[in-house]
Amino acid sequence: MSKKSEQAALLAFLAGAAVAAGAALLFTPKTGREVREKLGEAKDEALDKLKGCVKNAKMRSRKNGTDQMNYDGGDCWI
Repeated sequence: MSKKSEQAALLAFLAGAAVAAGAALLFTPKTGREVREKLGEAKDEALDKLKGCVKNAKMRSRKNGTDQMNYDGGDCWI
């Protein structure tokens, strides 16, 4: 299995886990306000993690002597 397909599989798994977690929150017997608060917190945490990953990728890219990330297109699903 190539490195790109492993990364794609990992991202697909994480996306599925996020969708499942969101669905679980929506089907819990909580009030709307509580669910919205939980979803907001989860969104904030996910954005913080994503920003950290982007920052790390940019640092690795610069460390390797390239200022731009090599992107061939087509493998981005977001």
